Amino acid sequence: MPYITLESHLPGITGLLEYRKDSAQPIRELTQFLLRGASSLSEGERELIASVVSSGNECRFCTTAHTAAANLLLGENETSTGVLSDIATAPVSDKMKALLAIAAKVRESGKAVTDEAIDTAKAAGATDIEIHDTVLIAGLFCLYNRYVDGLNTFTPTDPEFYTSLAGRIVHHGYTRLPEGYDHLKKTIPS
Repeated sequence: MPYITLESHLPGITGLLEYRKDSAQPIRELTQFLLRGASSLSEGERELIASVVSSGNECRFCTTAHTAAANLLLGENETSTGVLSDIATAPVSDKMKALLAIAAKVRESGKAVTDEAIDTAKAAGATDIEIHDTVLIAGLFCLYNRYVDGLNTFTPTDPEFYTSLAGRIVHHGYTRLPEGYDHLKKTIPS
């Protein structure tokens, strides 16, 4: 049960962002810019960064949501399964392995990122902006993970919920739906 009163039809981060729309707006804009804005990293690759960080932080809601989004964007689930199992052997490019390793280090601590990790990424072809954005996405998802779990938000267990959420993330992005979220309320039989 959440530690604060949240809308019961809005689990995870959505309920928190609706609770404080004023503080949510800049977070949503940053997330939209980083995960859906112009980038040499694909949207699927950026979702994998979110998944790796969320998984390492043991945030079940964010891990499941962003893995589902990555799978939808990539058109398969073998990549996310491999990345979450072992970055070093995952079916991604050496550049992506290096960037995911940096994201995993950021999750531990910003100070865990080493010259060697950066040099490895650059040697694999990562640009300064890709390294920058990886670190920023990783830091942002640490915030999200702690926000979701720190307030004990409801985490659905039904895989269909995450399939639907992934569709909303992929097709609408991270901005607030113009019509809000009342349409997600479950119909209560009379």
